[in-house]
Amino acid sequence: MTIEIAPSVLAADFGRLREQVEEVREAGAQVIHIDVMDGHFVPPLSMGPPVCRALRDIGLHLEVHLMVERPERQVESFAQAGADTIIVHAEATPNVHYALQAVREAGCLAGLAVNPATPLAIFAEVEVDVALCMSVNPGWGGQAFIPQSIDRIGRLRAIVGEAPVVEVDGGVEASNAGAIAAAGANRLVAGTAVFGEPDAAAAFADIAAAAQAGLAAGR
Repeated sequence: MTIEIAPSVLAADFGRLREQVEEVREAGAQVIHIDVMDGHFVPPLSMGPPVCRALRDIGLHLEVHLMVERPERQVESFAQAGADTIIVHAEATPNVHYALQAVREAGCLAGLAVNPATPLAIFAEVEVDVALCMSVNPGWGGQAFIPQSIDRIGRLRAIVGEAPVVEVDGGVEASNAGAIAAAGANRLVAGTAVFGEPDAAAAFADIAAAAQAGLAAGR
């Protein structure tokens, strides 16, 4: 199983966005995570399609995480802006199947995210390319990892099987990346732990190494 670290640009310096994304690309990043927040589903406001559009020529897989109400209404805009994967929240739409279908019809890989207290059973009812387990309450960067998430990661992997990406978002850093990977996750989102450090490339490499070591130890 390949482990991917997906730096989240939510924590980046937007005055140096392309420069910082280039730094982590050169360090080995293949996926960039773009957190979109609407001030309703989660309190903060963040970025929109222009950020996605500004990064689409950089040669990385762009993963858009829609933390917005009725995400199906935003799918087409982000697909046109260059998104490769679009993740919707189970809690944000009355019709999860329709939202995932809209993502696929727009030509993107479809992901489903759940908040820390949301039952994982919904993953048995849908087909996804990415199953995202939030390990903090969505909305703010820099939160501490919820320890119970390790057990949820293992249960989520058991539900979805080997094919989908199992992703973890929230509080990921070098100190817990090994345990997260060992539990069954193969994509780890890291924002503050990468872009909040003086050397983003070195921070990325440390998290990637810790995750890979955890995976090897867990086999």
